Amino acid sequence: MRFGIAILPEYRWHDAAPRWRRAEEYGFDHAWTYDHLTWSGLQDSPWYGTTPTLTAAALVTSAIKLGTFVTSPNFRHPLALTRDILAIDDVSDGRFVCGIGAGGSLDATIQGGPDLTPRQKQDRYQEFVQLLDMLLTTDGVDFKGEYFETRNGRTLPGCVQQPRVPFILAGNGPRSLKFAARHGDGWMTTGGAGDDLDGWWASVADLSHRLDDLLEGRHLDRYLSLDSKVYALSSPSAFEDAVGRAAALGFTDVITHWPRTEGVYAGSETVLEQVASDVVPRLRRA
Repeated sequence: MRFGIAILPEYRWHDAAPRWRRAEEYGFDHAWTYDHLTWSGLQDSPWYGTTPTLTAAALVTSAIKLGTFVTSPNFRHPLALTRDILAIDDVSDGRFVCGIGAGGSLDATIQGGPDLTPRQKQDRYQEFVQLLDMLLTTDGVDFKGEYFETRNGRTLPGCVQQPRVPFILAGNGPRSLKFAARHGDGWMTTGGAGDDLDGWWASVADLSHRLDDLLEGRHLDRYLSLDSKVYALSSPSAFEDAVGRAAALGFTDVITHWPRTEGVYAGSETVLEQVASDVVPRLRRA
């Protein structure tokens, strides 16, 4: 099992930098930040840019992997995102991991544009991923799809990635699961619906089993956000229980959130320290 932590892009850098440093010092394998224009329940909170945050994080760390949790076509074009990916991956010396999803509802139309149906959002997402892959691995891309276009999109030979940064593809629906199984370097989920914690874990199990059927024996790293129903860092025992249940379902990676003082993901940094110093090392040895 590998362990990750998400640090929301809501802090001024003099407050954020120590968190990113400590994430590495605590021994987490990867650290993430949200790539949204706003987030449910936090519309009145400060919110900073994802790619500058990850670039700055790369400069105050040296080994931990850094990722988007997750980027989407809601407000990004694959060519512009390619430039950001190349820069972050270069500054971090190859530590960038690209989490990609179809996009949440709050920032879907904040810049205007039509309301897309779920099917259209999935079509756009798949086109986005395929074009992003082409742009990172090919110099001079002419592409005209339903949602995106490039005309001689250049990624000069010195920047072309072979292999490219890992794509961790998010999704819960039948099409997104199938797409992740075929095109992802990993799969990420927040789980499905559930009236309570046990119902949520049942949805996670169902998703994992459905992915098994699609993979037909092929290995794919699986990332689970532990905090969708109950905050995993509410106590060391809660975190240990969640990791055990995730491991039993075949997940290779888990992600929790840096504790906030109030609201969503509210918790204690003392619990985070206990988990990092005691629980995580013990689980690694198990």
